Amino acid sequence: MARQSHPLILLTRPALQSQRFAAPLGDALISPLMQPEFLSPVLPAGDFAAVVLTSETGAEAAGRISAAGGMLPQRAFCVGNRTAEAARAAGFVASSADGAAGDLLAHVVDAAPQGPLLLLRGQDSVGDLQNRLVSAGIETVSLIIYRQMARSLSDAAVAVLQGDCPVILPVFSPRSARLLVSELRRIAAKAPIWLAALSPAVAEAFDFPTIHTEIAARPDSAAMLRAVQALRGLA
Repeated sequence: MARQSHPLILLTRPALQSQRFAAPLGDALISPLMQPEFLSPVLPAGDFAAVVLTSETGAEAAGRISAAGGMLPQRAFCVGNRTAEAARAAGFVASSADGAAGDLLAHVVDAAPQGPLLLLRGQDSVGDLQNRLVSAGIETVSLIIYRQMARSLSDAAVAVLQGDCPVILPVFSPRSARLLVSELRRIAAKAPIWLAALSPAVAEAFDFPTIHTEIAARPDSAAMLRAVQALRGLA
């Protein structure tokens, strides 16, 4: 097959994250496969030293709980800079681990919080951070405050994936990979797939034929942008 000079980029993250990721890329099609549903759970009793936030969506959900009168601690340990920025915008005093779940664990342990922590997370969070914190000697209570509801691909995305032009797919989580693979099979996608994966685990979860696969050097948006640009350079 002849190479295409301009492979299409299809972003399937929630709309806000996709729009921000698309900005430096210029031309990209956005079709979110997940939409957050924010929950209003009963907060556990206790005098917590801080909250732990593992995603930007979690920070937004925590802010909604605070705005509705929920009594949450002001201090927030955040997995990365975007999450910390969202937490600060929601009124928390946030610090960033500038990385992934393992970095967040080390960040919290190094901070040595004086009191139990409240881990605010999504329904489909992975990595069992609560037990890892407990194993490190830090009492931690986990609470689900949002869930990501699956959506189908848009008609425009289906048309692209059923075409002949290569499609670059940046994929940021194993769950996103599985949802996307399910959609690709449902629509009988035939476009050549060029995968940009956040991590080896994401690439492994993407159980669908690819022409090229580029794994980000670090699990963050900047490294994913570089992975997408590397794939663009193959055209």
